[in-house]
Amino acid sequence: MNYNRFVIQLLQHAHSTDREVQRSVQVQLVQLNEHQQFCCYLVFILSEMKDQIDATSRSLAGLLLKNNIRAKWNKYPQDVKYFVRTTCLKSIGDQEPLIRATVGIIVTTIVMEENMCDWPDLLDTLATVLMQPDELMQEGALGALQKVFEDSADRYECEFLRPIMPKLLVFYEHHSAKMRALAMNSVNCILMVNNDPIDFAIDQFLTSLFARHNDNDEEVQKQLCRSLTLLLDTHMDKMMPHLPNVIEYIIKKTQDQNESIALEACEFWLSIAENNEICRTMVLPHLDKLIPVLLGSMRYSENDPALKANEEDSSVPDREEDIKPRFHKSRQHGLGSLVESDEEDDDDDDDDGGGDWNIRRCSAASLDVLASIFGKDLLDKLFPLLKDTLMNENWLVKGCMDGVVPHLGELIPFLLQMMFDKKPLVRSITCWTLSRYSSHIVVDENFRQNFFKDVLANLLRCSLDSNKKVQEAACSAFATLEEEAGEQLIPFLGEILEQLVQAFQCYQAKNLLILYDAIGTLANSVGEALSHPHYVQMLMPPLMEKWERLSDEDKELFPLLECISAIVSAMGQSFIPYIQPVFTRCCSLIEKCVSQNQQHLMAPEQVEAPETDFIIVALDLLSGLAESLPEHMTPLVTNSKLIELMLFCSMDVTTDVRQSCFALLGDLTKACPERVLSQSNNFIFFLAQNLDPTKISVCNNAIWALGELALKMGPAMKQYVGPLIEPLIVVINSQQNMQRTLLENTAITIGRLGQFCGEELAPHINRFIRPACYSLRNIKDNAEKESAFIGLCNMINMNPVGVLNDFIFWCDAIASWTTPTDSLRALFAGVRKCLKIAENCLKYDIIGDFNWNNFIQQLPPPLRERLAAFYQI
Repeated sequence: MNYNRFVIQLLQHAHSTDREVQRSVQVQLVQLNEHQQFCCYLVFILSEMKDQIDATSRSLAGLLLKNNIRAKWNKYPQDVKYFVRTTCLKSIGDQEPLIRATVGIIVTTIVMEENMCDWPDLLDTLATVLMQPDELMQEGALGALQKVFEDSADRYECEFLRPIMPKLLVFYEHHSAKMRALAMNSVNCILMVNNDPIDFAIDQFLTSLFARHNDNDEEVQKQLCRSLTLLLDTHMDKMMPHLPNVIEYIIKKTQDQNESIALEACEFWLSIAENNEICRTMVLPHLDKLIPVLLGSMRYSENDPALKANEEDSSVPDREEDIKPRFHKSRQHGLGSLVESDEEDDDDDDDDGGGDWNIRRCSAASLDVLASIFGKDLLDKLFPLLKDTLMNENWLVKGCMDGVVPHLGELIPFLLQMMFDKKPLVRSITCWTLSRYSSHIVVDENFRQNFFKDVLANLLRCSLDSNKKVQEAACSAFATLEEEAGEQLIPFLGEILEQLVQAFQCYQAKNLLILYDAIGTLANSVGEALSHPHYVQMLMPPLMEKWERLSDEDKELFPLLECISAIVSAMGQSFIPYIQPVFTRCCSLIEKCVSQNQQHLMAPEQVEAPETDFIIVALDLLSGLAESLPEHMTPLVTNSKLIELMLFCSMDVTTDVRQSCFALLGDLTKACPERVLSQSNNFIFFLAQNLDPTKISVCNNAIWALGELALKMGPAMKQYVGPLIEPLIVVINSQQNMQRTLLENTAITIGRLGQFCGEELAPHINRFIRPACYSLRNIKDNAEKESAFIGLCNMINMNPVGVLNDFIFWCDAIASWTTPTDSLRALFAGVRKCLKIAENCLKYDIIGDFNWNNFIQQLPPPLRERLAAFYQI
């Protein structure tokens, strides 16, 4: 008991405002936490000492117990666990609400830390307490159940949950709003993860649920809206007869003055829209009522955080927490050019640059998805309302508009006008809205003639706005317009660069990231037009000033390196004055990261792992240099440690590092083969370890690099080809759900290997000829495709029998050529002769002269005509 008194004194002293007392309490609590029995004292104080200690100190004991459970529960002996479980439940009906809530927290924490079988009777025990006449006991049990189901409903099997469902439904009719809300919340937590327990009581559930439609309690209304939304996913068949009334109710609640209720109701529209047919049938009769409600809910409120920002804040430095982390996408090679990564970037800028999910955003998303379902039916009703909002003098209303394509001729002039609005939020949303119609402004001849120049000029003007949000929206919208416009931007390059260069002087850290992206996108869009000396002189000095100013640890280097990669590809020879410092800095970045990684592996506790994006972006920029300026790479690579560093990168644990390394390896093999081939033995070993089609991008680059090495090494590749055959055959046969670029690169690499290692590959030709032909037929005529066909012809001549069963695929593949070279035509003719000899030797009559004609007649007419015209087949 003395020990209890000591712990009680500590808990009471914990409320002291004296820092020394607080520090002493913390030290002693840390020491006590080392004793397993300490949690027994805490739970005893919580549940058994209500007459000796105040509720606040008892609750503190419970929270300390919760922390101990989270940290050490699995280390406690069974008797201690049993004591804690049984003792805490003794106060589940405590007079103090704070204690009842604390018990619920302890119960759910225990459930989260252990297996269900360790406390198998918990739900039965709580269900029994629910049936007690004492309302405090009932409330404590309901609160505990709600917390348990919120955290762990997905861990309970259906047989545990079914018995408690009818008991929870009873409380839907309880006179206490708190009890009704707790019961509804508990059922919703189950419904989110497991609809089976509801199945056997669904009729009773719906009856109890619909009875709450006139309930005045805000939390009950919120839980009711959530239930109706969840039922769309789990019990649509049962909901169908009630949907007309449910939709009317949800329309009413979507415009509720309580935003939490309105938001919960608005989620219903996103959910019902997931079933297009039901949505179209059931919601269409209600569109006249629904559209004004959603549009009205998109208005900004006076209290919206987006309205509280400083209107002229462009000179205010950004805080580090305001800048979202960026993730670089590694280079992926495909047929000599970059292709998209296997993971799409679905980052979508919002109209006001981010924030919490609220009724305005949910309404906008609902209207968007409903527009995709109802199309003209919705737009005809929406557009008159939009015109009203456009003309509204209240600037808060203007922010809820969203245009529609058939009416862009009327809307764009309004949008251009609002880019001069005195409110920054209106200007930023206008930029964002215009970006959504970039493709129409660029593609439609009428829009392009009437609006393109003005839209471009206004976006550039807004990109230098005095408000950072407007800068962000305008610069992002300009980047979107660039992607759509492409070479149409070339006549305006001088004006564009003048504005973007000015932005370097006024942008803070966050918007600089967007500026780099816009410049990189511009380079990709206009290509070699950017290489004009005047444009180079405008753009490169401010970029290189940033390049030199940033430290090797500054993460602003990521987007800057990406930007320069795009510029290198566009400028080509005009970039030569900058190649030396860029190459040297990239090698330095890689060397620092490799060194730090080695130190981290030896002492992980003392040295942090390096930021892998520094390696990736540096490798990718070097790859861009090698691809765009190959003739300048040999002296640079010779006088650096790059090849040695790439060996370390080839075995990095991060797939993106290996992916970028192999892209660079292929580019350097083309640019300065003598530097790479000195380490070919090691590189081929590492490439062979990455021929795993489940890791698409790194596998793709490894195979592409192997193909480049094969061309440069020639017959010297024979000694390495053995271990490569099987994994390459596995990849080329992985046609289902496999990225097309990977299959095409694999077909090309197999063909190239066949040029010099035909004896090794030809015996396996029947295992890869069909998928190889299928992939190669989709590639346009180029040198890489030709190199693959040369190798395939070589292997067919060595093993013609292996192709006989798939000969139609070979015919289809050679017919895919538009302008084959004379030497390639001769190779195809040689294969034809070789196949006839093989048939005669084996006494097959599949492709003898007589049956050859029959075979040709069975081919599709376009293929037959093409073979006859180009190859005399």
